Amino acid sequence: MRFVNPIPFVRDINQSKEFYEKRLGLKILEDFGNFVLFETGFAIHDGTSLEQTIWRQEFIANEPYGRRNLLLYFEHEDVEVAFENIAPHVDLIHPIERQAWGQRVFRFYDPDGHAIEVGEPQSLGPLGNSHKA
Repeated sequence: MRFVNPIPFVRDINQSKEFYEKRLGLKILEDFGNFVLFETGFAIHDGTSLEQTIWRQEFIANEPYGRRNLLLYFEHEDVEVAFENIAPHVDLIHPIERQAWGQRVFRFYDPDGHAIEVGEPQSLGPLGNSHKA
């Protein structure tokens, strides 16, 4: 067994698709209308249709899907350029900061309130890139 990817629920698939494509620069691999798969393997799914698929019912709620209990992690070769391009258009959690493990990152919320971290790549020898040592 291998872990493939998280699939965040989103309230407005078109708004989220545009956010991840235009703000984060992800390229769409496949767009099925209520499910969008990006080239990186990251995917988003319309929340109400996924609720129907998984639980066979739709939960009527207006609160954001993001609950401050999940961090979506991305890397960018030039974290300053990423920050300049993204920060003016998002609800920023904090600007670029050096973390205890030495990596520089910034964090913000997507349109559904999911926390996103963008960091500079961290190489850990034979393990390749990894979030934290």
